[in-house]
Amino acid sequence: MRRKSGFTIVEQAIALVPEFKKVTKRMEEQVVLRGQSISTLSNYIRRIAAFVVHFGKLPEQIEPDEINTFLVALARDPRSPSRSTFKHMVYGLRYYYRLLGMNKNAIALPSLKGDTKLPVILNRAELKELFAAPALLKQRIVLALIYSAGLRGQEVINLKISDVDLERKTLHIRQSKYKKDRVVPLAEAMAVGLRRYLAAENPHVWLFNGKEADGRYSVRGLSWVMRENLKKTSITKSVNLHSLRYSYATHLLEQGVNIVTLKELLGHADITTTMIYLHVAQCDLVKAHSPLDRLYNYTSA
Repeated sequence: MRRKSGFTIVEQAIALVPEFKKVTKRMEEQVVLRGQSISTLSNYIRRIAAFVVHFGKLPEQIEPDEINTFLVALARDPRSPSRSTFKHMVYGLRYYYRLLGMNKNAIALPSLKGDTKLPVILNRAELKELFAAPALLKQRIVLALIYSAGLRGQEVINLKISDVDLERKTLHIRQSKYKKDRVVPLAEAMAVGLRRYLAAENPHVWLFNGKEADGRYSVRGLSWVMRENLKKTSITKSVNLHSLRYSYATHLLEQGVNIVTLKELLGHADITTTMIYLHVAQCDLVKAHSPLDRLYNYTSA
């Protein structure tokens, strides 16, 4: 995130409070040691940086009453109706305090109620309309692939060409959330589409090349593709990129895949995370597959 000055919020924080550079290095080291998500770390660092820029000091140098006033203002901010900025700031501060061994400060932060909303699912007709919306082949392929294999945004941008086995119809997801590898089925229709895409785009190393420094696409870019193509459809549901993964999970349950198999396909660490989808369908045991095959009733020649 770059501000008008041309500097990122982290660079601004370091310029304002040089000690913050040591903090970011320590946080990065802890994430590596704990095997945690780099994207989560980046989010936490940006939140703490925004805090530092606001106060001109590190969090441990600010009185609790001042912090509470700051958090209340974030919670009431009309530009963030879901209170996401407030919640992520609390998560970031909590992580920061625990990293410094200041557990009392972490506990003193506001408690956040878990989100009990059920995921919004796209139905078959809506998915077909969405996948038909992009004018560019690359955009059609990336949206269909996310649904086809139930991928997280970060998993999509980390895919290399070598992770796709078009002969065996598999997709190898490497070191995703919780540092887990998994292999998921690749739909027949998706294999056909990927062959066309690879021949037309000729990507290098990464399956989806983009403008990131290392040549990858960005999650922000994926979200933009989803938003822009939703505008071309008649879909009125409040959905985002992750809704394709929700739809994947729900449709597999409806098609009879059991909850344990689904847990492995989604790469969940705990089956309780997967159980949110149980309200949709009964779970009969069937062979794991991609729901995209049944979306178009595709069969191989």
